[in-house]
Amino acid sequence: MAILRANEIREMEDDEIEEHLEELRQELMKIRGVTASGGVPEDIGKIREIRRTIARILTIQNEKGKKN
Repeated sequence: MAILRANEIREMEDDEIEEHLEELRQELMKIRGVTASGGVPEDIGKIREIRRTIARILTIQNEKGKKN
């Protein structure tokens, strides 16, 4: 999953944002599962990128909610 920037997220429809959020959470859960079982993830920096993207999405959703 590509890392999304704030302006890209703002241009998306709400249902599309929800889909991306679910995909990111699934990917993060998969990577954390590998780590928890003693394995080494392919790209350790991807955890940080995914967490930040999730935070960006949630922040923008919160902003949209306050505007309405």
